[in-house]
Amino acid sequence: DNGRITVETVDDEIARLRYSWNDHRPSALDGLPGIDATALDLFDRMQLENVVAICRQAKTLSDAGRQLFNVSRQGKATVNDADRLRKYLARFGLTWDVLQN
Repeated sequence: DNGRITVETVDDEIARLRYSWNDHRPSALDGLPGIDATALDLFDRMQLENVVAICRQAKTLSDAGRQLFNVSRQGKATVNDADRLRKYLARFGLTWDVLQN
């Protein structure tokens, strides 16, 4: 080899750069109906990815809501985390059932 750059090395580097430039890493949003992650602002995409990941791990909508609104819920007289989460998901055309399947 003597430190020479091979065609295989160049091909590997091109593939790595294309992947990096594409900035498409596996996402919790992949495969969700009606969601085009590339059409979302970075802020919305990152927030929604985390919400979807928590929803998929939670057993119920209420449990997911408690996890997601763990601080803001403490200052409320009446707490309805499930309703808050349901409304947030609806902004993106999602439902709890879609995330559980």
